[in-house]
Amino acid sequence: MATEHTAKAFDDDLQELTRLVAEMGGLAERQIVESVDSLIRRDVALSKRVAAADIEIDKLQHLIEERGVLTIARRQPMAVDLREIVGALRVATDLERIGDLSKNIAKRVASLDSDFHPLKLIRGLEHMTQLVQSQVKSVLDAYAAHDLPAAMVVWKGDEEVDAICTSLFRELLTYMMEDPRNIGLCIHLMFCAKNIERIGDHATNIAETVFYMIEGQPIVDPRPKGDMTTFANPSSVG
Repeated sequence: MATEHTAKAFDDDLQELTRLVAEMGGLAERQIVESVDSLIRRDVALSKRVAAADIEIDKLQHLIEERGVLTIARRQPMAVDLREIVGALRVATDLERIGDLSKNIAKRVASLDSDFHPLKLIRGLEHMTQLVQSQVKSVLDAYAAHDLPAAMVVWKGDEEVDAICTSLFRELLTYMMEDPRNIGLCIHLMFCAKNIERIGDHATNIAETVFYMIEGQPIVDPRPKGDMTTFANPSSVG
């Protein structure tokens, strides 16, 4: 009877962790979309709301960490049960980083003072954002459902995001070379494109966590990445 009670208590703890991760994931998904919306529309008020929402994401990550560590201490889970908790902690860490990257995009809105607003670049940025947001949603669904094939689709799709990012960088460099007055805006857009690409990397991380939770080992294959070596990495600047 005591064993049944312990198992039920552990299941309750796991369900609460899963619920908190789902709540955090929903906030992170919304932040991705709203951060780029605020950039495209140059909506300073929306960008400030995105930055403020990051506080809620951080709070949820701390709560998930506390609950996860407490559950390990109380229940002393083994094998697959332990991987469930470690998985929740890993996913929460990636979602917290996604929140930070979205906030970084939103914080650039106030600095955009150019009238230059080329439709081709905006469409590229929107397409890249839609793809990454879809990846984040898909991988969170795969995490919740323990759906390894769905997680692997996201893992293999990271190369497409990199290809779009590379194409955008080429366009931005062209605009900068054509007219030095475009340089300021284009550099901001480069940072934003790189942040979106990095959000895609975190979706891939979550897919790898799903693999670990189900298979009990890390993915040994090299991650499929597009070629970004021809460009400076703006994430290392500023």
